[in-house]
Amino acid sequence: MSHKIERINTYDDERFDSNVLKEHGAFIVDDILCCSFRIKDNHSAIVAYDEGINVEEVIEEYRFYTEHITDFYDTAGKLLKQYETVETFDVALKDIQPSQFLVDADKVDAVMSFVNSGEDIIIPLIKSEDTLISADGHTRLFVANQKGITIVKGFYTEDNEYIHGFVKEARKRNVYSPLDLKWVPHDIYEIEWNTFCDNYFNQIKSGT
Repeated sequence: MSHKIERINTYDDERFDSNVLKEHGAFIVDDILCCSFRIKDNHSAIVAYDEGINVEEVIEEYRFYTEHITDFYDTAGKLLKQYETVETFDVALKDIQPSQFLVDADKVDAVMSFVNSGEDIIIPLIKSEDTLISADGHTRLFVANQKGITIVKGFYTEDNEYIHGFVKEARKRNVYSPLDLKWVPHDIYEIEWNTFCDNYFNQIKSGT
């Protein structure tokens, strides 16, 4: 039996610790049960969850966003699930091609609270011709630049065809590295980014 799993993307949900919310580690299962992930280090996390949750199912959902986290422990330190280690490597911030052109001011404020060095920034990258495309983590890349961090961590992830359309749009807007990302207020981000995504995928569906 599959369960409804919802990731919480706001920062003011009273059911979860504020640090969990800032790290986007909060999930609701079947509308009522809570499961949270706290990053322990660059490859492991601590999971707290309500009774009745299929925790492995939620871990799989969490890893959709954080492939580099491979070891999961409960709050008593018991190993719940372990995956094959994901190799990470150093990459210069200036050498990363974003697949996004805007960052959300609210997300920037949240990420500012836990990013202190390049070791705190681990980005999924797609190797494409002569460049490395960031598949996610654009807010962290923006914060890295704001904090003067020049080297971050990366790992290779699977290519997604739609990413290249996103890159094309970013380059049309003169975004060739995280140094070019534009900060906008949350309400503007919601309108501009969501409108672009909706239009892009609607064009794909219609074949135009």
